[in-house]
Amino acid sequence: MISWDLYPYFRLKYNRIHLERKKMTTFRKFAVIYLIASLLSACGGSPPEETLSEEEIVLTFSVGTMVANLFETQTALVTPTPASTNTPLPTNTFLPTPTAFNTALPLATWTPAPIFYSPTPNLALIPTVTGTPPTATSNAGALAFGCNNAAFVRDANYPPGTTVSAGEGFVKTWKVENNGSCEWAYNYTLAVVKDDDFDSSWGRLGRNVAVGTWAEVSVIVNAPKHAGTYTGYWRMADASGNAFGATLALTIVVP
Repeated sequence: MISWDLYPYFRLKYNRIHLERKKMTTFRKFAVIYLIASLLSACGGSPPEETLSEEEIVLTFSVGTMVANLFETQTALVTPTPASTNTPLPTNTFLPTPTAFNTALPLATWTPAPIFYSPTPNLALIPTVTGTPPTATSNAGALAFGCNNAAFVRDANYPPGTTVSAGEGFVKTWKVENNGSCEWAYNYTLAVVKDDDFDSSWGRLGRNVAVGTWAEVSVIVNAPKHAGTYTGYWRMADASGNAFGATLALTIVVP
């Protein structure tokens, strides 16, 4: 809805437009009269000059003024069209040419660090000699008697340090090899070297053992009745009781 505050503005605008229309109508009338008068004058020759009255002079001047004002108004109403200007075309932007890297990068070099080894012995690789006599013998041949000799291979049961109940009886077995130059007879036995703490019974071999082969020999032992650590020693013996070969040991713990 149009506000009443704008009414005077629209009223003034309307009056101006109405006045312009009246001026145009009056101009057209006088222009037609002027054109007719000009034509009549041309056709009728040179009429005697007439003296214009003061009112006609004023009217003629007014018509000329109106015509001039009208052309000025029409010229002012025409909005000049601005001359077209050439829009510059976008300039192609060229990307920079990539620079080729022909210089080879240096390769990383590796300098091996020195490694130092300490001669620390591996205790796990050092064999534990079990069942050997208390005094080591440098020459195994010195343990022989005649052509008979024996080498300790391993403990078949009751390894050193085994716990045994006081007074318990058990059978201790060793694995030995015939490393002499003659066969062992079936009646070869185990001879006691040191058996102060054990109540043992000697055992018989029970079969022949060829040179270079092994056999198991056993002895029946009774553990001491008092707590402590006890060790006994035995050796192989021929039918005549002559001991030979490595000493076989037994070490037990009585709690």
